[in-house]
Amino acid sequence: MKNVTQILAVCLIALCFASCGSKQSNESNESSEWESLFNGTDLSGWNLICQPQDKDKGFWIVEDGAILCNSTNRRDHHHVWLVSEREFANFELQFKFQAFSDSPGNSGLQFRSRYDYDLENGGWMHGPQVDINPPQPMTWRTGLIYDETYEERRWIYPSLPNWDMLPEYEPEEHIFKYAEDGDGWNDLTLICQGMHIKTIVNGIVRTDWDATGVLDNEAHKKHNIDKSGYLAFQLHNGDDLRIRYKDIRIKELP
Repeated sequence: MKNVTQILAVCLIALCFASCGSKQSNESNESSEWESLFNGTDLSGWNLICQPQDKDKGFWIVEDGAILCNSTNRRDHHHVWLVSEREFANFELQFKFQAFSDSPGNSGLQFRSRYDYDLENGGWMHGPQVDINPPQPMTWRTGLIYDETYEERRWIYPSLPNWDMLPEYEPEEHIFKYAEDGDGWNDLTLICQGMHIKTIVNGIVRTDWDATGVLDNEAHKKHNIDKSGYLAFQLHNGDDLRIRYKDIRIKELP
């Protein structure tokens, strides 16, 4: 009986070590899946895409370990995009952004998007965009989805006929911080898996949506953005904007 007890004890210890080792291995694998998209030093991995006249205006730079978009008092520009060198399909993306209460401009994050250089207006970034809207009183728009696809150009979550956001969609709870509030940074998560799109702003879900019939419609297929595309931070046409981004990381999903 003593030998049996000893054998069982040894087996139990071995199983415990195996379980712990497996758990540590899984945690390590999960951790290694995250990839940083910004090195804190320069814009490696990103391209500036815009109309030729805006190329050298220096709207997007790296300053103090963050990406700064600054068009303060310079409204003479079209859309200017900071675009990932790689395209992504299914992923979880996390980043921080810092907004300024005296900045009247709008920003956003395009995903599964693609730039068309051939349009008569000088080019267009087709694809859906997570809105980031610092101006009061509609900071609560942040995390909702606008579609910049040329044939759409409207809010798609919530579904509206054009760009005009109605006040009745303001949520009961939302959190938006300016540079002078607390740590001064907002957290935004975007999860795309198939046609399921989810955004979380400062821990609060803002979009949780089955985009079937919208993001896979003929317009998106036409521009080859129904399944994958590029990430792009936006400086909106004619906007006076100051905003910062950092800690940008992504984990690709099956």
